[in-house]
Amino acid sequence: MISINLVCVGNLKEKFSKDEQEEYLKRLSAFCNLKIVEIKEQNQLQNPTTIMEKEGQDIVKNLKGHVILCDIKGKELSSENLAEKFKALMQQTSVITFVVGGSYGVSENVKKLANERISFSPMTFPHNLFRIMLLEQTYRAFTIIENKSYHK
Repeated sequence: MISINLVCVGNLKEKFSKDEQEEYLKRLSAFCNLKIVEIKEQNQLQNPTTIMEKEGQDIVKNLKGHVILCDIKGKELSSENLAEKFKALMQQTSVITFVVGGSYGVSENVKKLANERISFSPMTFPHNLFRIMLLEQTYRAFTIIENKSYHK
């Protein structure tokens, strides 16, 4: 079974977001071993570059397998394309790591270490909403691969 890591800067504060995350963790357990690593957000009074560098050091410690950076400038994929990507990666690696940066993005070092970048949209989303969207699209991808009726 493939392992998927979500390395996210910050944590979920709202109960409804935590509940949604738990629901997708439960659903995804049938398809993968999913682990969420929350990186502590740095003090917002610091210089943005300093913030990204400090958060980046903690992100790098958690990079494993094929690293996909979620980046507004990344390649946009359809749900079907994401499923195809997962299917291909499952033949090549045992671990896929998604990185969701903080308010200021990620350091250049993290960008260099990523195997690829994907974007869900040119729009900016709140961290908690994006994390749930990423979990939902991961679940959708697995249901597409397994021919389950979830994806219409």
